[in-house]
Amino acid sequence: MRAIVETPSGRLAGTEAEGVRRFLGIPFAKPPVGPRRFAAPEPADPWPGEREACAPGPSAPQPTMVLPLPGMDVGRTDEDCLYLNVFAPAGGAARKPVLVWIHGGGFVIGSGSQVIYEGSRLARRGDVVVVTVNYRLGALGFLHLAELCPELPGAVSNAGLRDQVAALAWVRRHVEAFGGDPENVTIFGESAGGMSVATLLAMPSARGLFQRAAPQSGACHHFHAPEMATRVAEAFLASLGIERRDAARALRELPAQKLVEAQTQTTLKLGTTLGLLPMQPVVDGDSLPQPALAAVRAGSAAGVPLLTGTTRDEWKLFTLLDPSLARLDPVSLLARLGRDVPEVDADRVYATYRDARARRGASTAPLDLYAAIHTARTFWVPALRLAEAQAAHEPRTFVYRVDHESPMANGALGACHGIEIGFVFGTYGVAGGEQFVGKGPEVEALAERMMDAWLAFARDGDPGWAPYAPPRRATMVFGRACALEDDPDADERRVWDGRL
Repeated sequence: MRAIVETPSGRLAGTEAEGVRRFLGIPFAKPPVGPRRFAAPEPADPWPGEREACAPGPSAPQPTMVLPLPGMDVGRTDEDCLYLNVFAPAGGAARKPVLVWIHGGGFVIGSGSQVIYEGSRLARRGDVVVVTVNYRLGALGFLHLAELCPELPGAVSNAGLRDQVAALAWVRRHVEAFGGDPENVTIFGESAGGMSVATLLAMPSARGLFQRAAPQSGACHHFHAPEMATRVAEAFLASLGIERRDAARALRELPAQKLVEAQTQTTLKLGTTLGLLPMQPVVDGDSLPQPALAAVRAGSAAGVPLLTGTTRDEWKLFTLLDPSLARLDPVSLLARLGRDVPEVDADRVYATYRDARARRGASTAPLDLYAAIHTARTFWVPALRLAEAQAAHEPRTFVYRVDHESPMANGALGACHGIEIGFVFGTYGVAGGEQFVGKGPEVEALAERMMDAWLAFARDGDPGWAPYAPPRRATMVFGRACALEDDPDADERRVWDGRL
């Protein structure tokens, strides 16, 4: 059925089905092409007449996904990519809570239109408005050119984050037309989307555009200092084969696909020293004046309720990228930890994890220990540091952990990175998703439990369990049995004290 809405920018024609109106492919900023490549986003122009909003807009230019999961196809890509989608219940009360989703993908892949983020079920179940957004990725969104190309007109750092702020500004101006409340906006996202949400807590330009935040499997530890970001930009120019004196012209004129290919080469060159995310936010002194965690500790997000957490086995998904990890033994594991995790004593962290996992009956195989340690270093401990920082300024700070295990790869993935997304959206069964999360009444019950928690948080800032604060550190564990635990895996947590 056809659905029409009048917005401040013009009339939109979308669709309605099963009690939800869908408006797809709505421009929230001018196309970031030509002279606007690398520039800050500008508000989209109003459109005359009626604009069709029945199909999503293009996703940002990006490389092929290395670990394709069900529901993650991004569809058509184009540099003209700054579009969003709105899922709104038909009828009902006005001024509904609004949830704005920021997708993940390591700041280089992904889209707000991936089918696993389809917001209809969440909108219908909670009587909320769901918005999913695109933003510029990779070099087009996160290349720091201030030192190398000061002559590039209009170029800014953190263009991708600025796109997210522009989308939130659009939501504030337009969401009332869809029945949403611009004063009750929750931002949520996973992985790089979670890191984006956490970073938005520290960005002055985002202040007042949202009232709650829920970063999933991503917090404040992933950013570059300007010096490191410049090093990435230098490697990027080298991958393109262009001299610094020619960079300003070439960066504006080269096809977007060439830039994507160069950023992939840059990742291969720098991956061993910079991890998996050479393209990421930079503390540029402008859009991001200081590291996000330092800003949150100083009270930048005071008064903003926070819901954050991780999956139990985040890193098991990424072990698929390195087949050599399957051959780890205790000796080679210690050597690998000494190289990969220099901030802690390898012998101590190995012994702590081995003994703690043995006490609770978890696997102590070298590969599983490696995955557990990297899960903590990259996801779990950063989430706890964010929660600790925010709890000092806002008592409505909540932490969760997802223990539901994937049946894929004969169970080898465990409760891996991304497994919670289909539960939060209620889309776990789309596009073959049941292969990833399983199926049956138990899975459906978990999806309903998690949707209801996120919806409750969006309504009034309380997902339904005790807040997180030392020394109790109450954590909701979502799994076969959902239960509140105090300071789970405390021994493993303490090994990182003073180091992360």
